[in-house]
Parts: sequence; C-alpha cells; structure tokens
Amino acid sequence: MNLSPARAEAARRGGRRLLAAALADSRARTLALLDAYAAALGEGLAIPYSPQLNPPRWEAGHVGWFQDYWIARNRQRARGIACDPDHRRAAGRLPRADALYDSGKVAHATRWQLELPDLGATRAYLAEGLAETLALLGAMPESDAELYFFRLALFHEDMHGEAGIYMAQALGIPLAETLLEPARAVPEGRALNVPAQRWTLGWHGDGFAFDNELAAHEVTLGAFEIDAEVVSWRRYLAFVDQTGAAPPRYLRRQNGSWQCCVFGRWEALALDRPAVHLRWDEADAWCRWAGRRLPSEAEWELAALTRPEFRWGQVWEWTASRFVPYPGFAPHPYRDYSAPWFGERYVLRGASRATSPRMAHPRYRNYFTPERNDLYSGFRSCAL
Repeated sequence: MNLSPARAEAARRGGRRLLAAALADSRARTLALLDAYAAALGEGLAIPYSPQLNPPRWEAGHVGWFQDYWIARNRQRARGIACDPDHRRAAGRLPRADALYDSGKVAHATRWQLELPDLGATRAYLAEGLAETLALLGAMPESDAELYFFRLALFHEDMHGEAGIYMAQALGIPLAETLLEPARAVPEGRALNVPAQRWTLGWHGDGFAFDNELAAHEVTLGAFEIDAEVVSWRRYLAFVDQTGAAPPRYLRRQNGSWQCCVFGRWEALALDRPAVHLRWDEADAWCRWAGRRLPSEAEWELAALTRPEFRWGQVWEWTASRFVPYPGFAPHPYRDYSAPWFGERYVLRGASRATSPRMAHPRYRNYFTPERNDLYSGFRSCAL
C-alpha cells in the first residue's frame, strides 16, 4: 500500500467526535485480541516469560491504567504538555493499580509474578475507564492542549494493539485477518533519484506530536537513490542462498521450498511479498552484500513526503539512524516515552500491516533495539 497520511493527520488534529470514535475503535481491537488470547490460552492467559513480550493480562491492564492515569486521574489534563507529570493525582478506580501497571516502575521481569486481576475484572476495568474517558472528552474544549492526553491515550492503545498482534505471531495464536491491513506484492527493481536539498525534518504546525518528533529543524541532504519499494523475500533470500546466512525468524525450507509461519500455521512463502521479521543486522548485511546501504531517517522522510512513487506501509523499515533527540528536544509529561531510550536503538520509519492507519504518519519515529525480529520489520536500500 502507499499510505496517505490523511487519516493520521486527522487523528492528530481531529476534535472530540473523531477522537471518541477512534478511542472506541482502538478499544474494540484490544478486546478482540483478548478474545483471541482467551480462546487459545484459556481465561488465565498464562504465557512463558519472554524478554520481548508482556503477560497478556498485564498488557490489557496497563492500557486501562495508562488512560486512567493520564486522563481521569490527571488534575492538570487541560494543560497538555505543560502538565506537571509528578503532581498529586486522585486515587484510581482499581486499588494498587500504580503498583501493578506503571511500566516505568514495574520491572519487566516481575510482571509474571504479580497478582493481577482476573480476565473478567480486567475487562470491567477497561470498560469503566473508557466510559469515564469518553464522558470527560465530551466536556473538553477543542484546543490542542485540552485534547493532548486523549490523543496520547489513543495512540498508546494503538501501539499496544500492534504489540498484541506481534505477540500473537510469536506465540502462534490464531488471529482474524481483519486485524491486519491487506497484504500486497512489491514490484522489483524500481529506484527513485532524489536531488540534493534542504529538508525540514520533524513535525511542525498544530495538532498532536510525540516529543521525539520535535523540534522541526532543517537538514542538508545530498542527492541519493532509494528503492521505491521495500525489499521482497525474493531479493532477500537470494542473499541467504548465496551466503549461507541463517533463515530469518518464522521461515523454514521444506522439500526445497520456503515456508513461513503465520500465527502458528505453516504456509507457502509468497516470494513477492515484503521480507519481514528481520533484525537490523540482517537488513544491514543484505545491503553490504548487494553493494548498497540503509537510508537515513531524514532520507526516508523526504522520499515518503515528496515522491508519490515511494510506497510504504507493509513493514516497519529499519534505517541507518540511531534514535537520538532532535536539536531542541524537550520531554513531554510522559517522560518514559522517548528520553530513556535515546542512543541504544535504531529508528524505524513507516508502518506495518499490524499498525493502525491512525499511527501511520511519515514523520512518526518508531525505535527498537537492533536484535528485535518479532516486529513486522523489513527495509529498503539506497545506492552507495
């Protein structure tokens, strides 16, 4: 697909009515994922420990807690990014919710040992929280400051919905295709030549922005050639065959043919689809083998926003850029979102089939450690 940022722009700038519908839609996906997990795992939703995953009941409770913490319990919610994150909050509807679900304070490894509410109580917590959120939203003026935390909670739930999808893939839990955007083939061999120019990198204007997208600033880019499409399995597996590199995650060769595992089911690999579930070093190794390189995030953003032939949106795309703050960065009230992760991660741009289209904006900066291959991550390349 070649995503237009129109839906993401609307979510970042839309008023109460749009936000209310989007919050309900995001919650419907959260609940559909809970249904799928319960059908596969039973009501306890127990899974083995993994450094890349969260217990599903914790994940759902955290989504409800985040919305409650930043909206219903936030006495300064009307101030937007001027909110003091450490101000004294009202008590939550769930006793000890902060001790259970605050991801900044509850160490990842301990989440498997917590005495979490059961699935029925978790669903009730989510339902009561959303009802209060929507009631508060209906009474808010429609300024960017006063809608800031409603937009933040929406995008936060959208992110966890995507995490629920790649967690289902990791655990082999069947999911309905309706939870994913449609797949498409990627044509081979098209390249775009982008001339040297100055580019304003980052978000500018009104509406919602994540803190790491700010502040917008000019960068100078030399001329470059970039793939119009992401690298397909056909192109990637030629590298595996010629170098003896290990097959990527969820892939195997059976009777001479490649197969992929999709939500626990092995099926024939469509070689013209984007290569996916790749680590950063796998993307970089292919580029070096092909005599090419990964794009910088600035090159990616420029091409995505100025070249209609640049097609994106099926996989998150690794870039050569480390996740670092833009000049003039100032953290927003949700302090744990960006600043703790600067330096050690790489930026991914675009969106995946598991991403809500509301999140799919060309200026959005995703970021993960380079060994992650549970994500719907792939890449495109540039000429040296």
